[in-house]
Amino acid sequence: MKATIWHNPNCSTSRKALDILKATAGVEVEVIQYLKTPPTADKLAQLYRDAGMAPRDGLRMRNTDAADRGLTSADDARVLAAMVAEPVLIERPLVETEKGVRLCRPVDKIHEIL
Repeated sequence: MKATIWHNPNCSTSRKALDILKATAGVEVEVIQYLKTPPTADKLAQLYRDAGMAPRDGLRMRNTDAADRGLTSADDARVLAAMVAEPVLIERPLVETEKGVRLCRPVDKIHEIL
């Protein structure tokens, strides 16, 4: 199984998710440091759709100005554009496998797609 993680190495939850992926037998891990290589708006839309969530549900609120900018009530296109322009607004870690996508916060959510 292939797993792709949109990862921030400075985030302990993201590091824990990556450790779980690496420790799971038969999982080939692709790591994308999204702050260096942000996903496109189309890719983010697909990830959130596959996770069954709206893009605004994937907004990082802690240590960002997302609420002050009205992003919590903005339409999907505006939220996605903000995330692509400022990837710090993307909550992490997002993990994608053939079984689906999860925002792995809490990290135990990763087991739903392994």
